[in-house]
Amino acid sequence: MTSPQPRSLALLGSTGSIGTQTLDVVRAHPGRFRVAVLTAQRQADLLVQQAREFRPAVVVIGDEAQYAGVKAALAQQPETTVLAGPAGLAEAAARPDVDVVLTALVGYAGLLPTIAALKAGKTIALANKETLVVAGQLVTSLARQHGAAIYPVDSEHSAIFQCLVGEQPGSVEKIILTASGGPFRGRSAQELARVTKAQALKHPNWDMGAKITIDSASLMNKGLEVIEAKWLFGLADEQIDVVVHPQSIIHSLVQFQDGSLKAQLGLPDMKLPIQYALGYPERLPNQFPRFSFLDYPTLTFERPDGDTFRNLPLAFEAMRRGGNAPCVLNAANEVAVAAFLREQIGFLQLPDVVESCLQRVSYLAEPSLDDYVQTDAETRRVAAELVK
Repeated sequence: MTSPQPRSLALLGSTGSIGTQTLDVVRAHPGRFRVAVLTAQRQADLLVQQAREFRPAVVVIGDEAQYAGVKAALAQQPETTVLAGPAGLAEAAARPDVDVVLTALVGYAGLLPTIAALKAGKTIALANKETLVVAGQLVTSLARQHGAAIYPVDSEHSAIFQCLVGEQPGSVEKIILTASGGPFRGRSAQELARVTKAQALKHPNWDMGAKITIDSASLMNKGLEVIEAKWLFGLADEQIDVVVHPQSIIHSLVQFQDGSLKAQLGLPDMKLPIQYALGYPERLPNQFPRFSFLDYPTLTFERPDGDTFRNLPLAFEAMRRGGNAPCVLNAANEVAVAAFLREQIGFLQLPDVVESCLQRVSYLAEPSLDDYVQTDAETRRVAAELVK
């Protein structure tokens, strides 16, 4: 039996948490994957190091001020072309020699390169939930139009994807996304008022980048995942539920119309959903640590506290409003989180900024791509005033 041709990967955001773990998966499967594109926004030194190891056809540095340095560092590697900025990112994502584009960019920055890849008919391994939060209807429509598949990389959405394999369309009654509850589960609003940046960056179960870790602490990450799930799986708003599961072993569940529940379980390790998306429909063997029920004799569940962690109900509200409301939610949150990480605002002000922007920014029921771009810019202006 002949070995399959290696899948050619474009890894957008190779220096972040998901990007570096994706390269671990590639290393674990020599001959199965070939890295054709590596991109980073600012971490030029690590990008150059990765490029020297994997020798891709293209490297993109998002920060154009660092282009000359990256180009000089890779001057002795003539097979690698160095590009820069948003145009370079879009060009690299649509290259004809790429089979799978894994979008591990953080935030709104993932939207335009993902759209470029979809228009080129690429398979998308989606770790950038904001792409579907901001423009879910547009993105899923483009995927259908160009015959492009979107496979989820988020652990929760990967769990749902795995539970749906082999099931009939229309058989889902609802999905249940699990949330760890973050480091402040059970805290009161008075306690949250004293939370520091250092405390918020200590997630109990997952090792993630700063922005996602803060989103997890505020439950905004789960809110964004709710909106992402609506578009990934073609669900109605009322078919999506959230339950807090502090152990992060059950990654999510699907309830079917006969009342049966399916769940996907495993240790909290992002390499598993990354590998599943890259290898689908195969389940590739690996040497990752295995889960044992004896190590976790008790799995617990509770209702999320939407009164204290207001970002989650705000996300449900934005999803129900539709149009450009989720785009506003996302942009306001990105500005608020950046301000919190700069210690300009407190933890409890995160949902205040989001709520104010949802009230102030112009609502559009059926936005175009240009409308999304303008909504994002307008929201950032409003949010920036609020966090001064």
